[in-house]
Amino acid sequence: MSADPRPRSSLLPLASTLLVGTVALYMALVAFSNITDFGTNQQFVRHVLAMDTTFKDEDLMWRAITSTGLQDAAYVAIIVWETVAALLLVAATYFWAAALRSRAFRTARRYSTLGLLMVLLLFGAGFMAIGGEWFVMWQSKTWNGLDAALRVFLLSAVVLLVTCLPQNDPADD
Repeated sequence: MSADPRPRSSLLPLASTLLVGTVALYMALVAFSNITDFGTNQQFVRHVLAMDTTFKDEDLMWRAITSTGLQDAAYVAIIVWETVAALLLVAATYFWAAALRSRAFRTARRYSTLGLLMVLLLFGAGFMAIGGEWFVMWQSKTWNGLDAALRVFLLSAVVLLVTCLPQNDPADD
């Protein structure tokens, strides 16, 4: 009978619980703010998609979306995505907390992975790639959200890595 080299009192599941809870709180507050103060980030999305504060390079301006209906539809889609990610991460936090006693982390890890991947896709593919590069948000002095997107992307990536570490007792699931 071989001994399990992993310490049974590992703090990694607690760290996973708290880190996932942190991203869940952040995403819940972002979604809540975008719902209750709809106009603030609506203007951000409109300006990024319209590309009206970029260098106005004629080779790029064909990408601009100037229809307020399409801009607002994109913004509502972002809010829905944020809300679903927040709900998944809140559920994941609950499952991590419950699993601290039972040591059954499979469900917590699954919900964390789904929620964190949604955040990574939104901030990486959505804001950094599409907003930053396709709509050249990096050119705007006023409507450039790349630094904020990178912060959230990196935080979420680190949390995803922590939750997926093998020391989180996958054999006990």
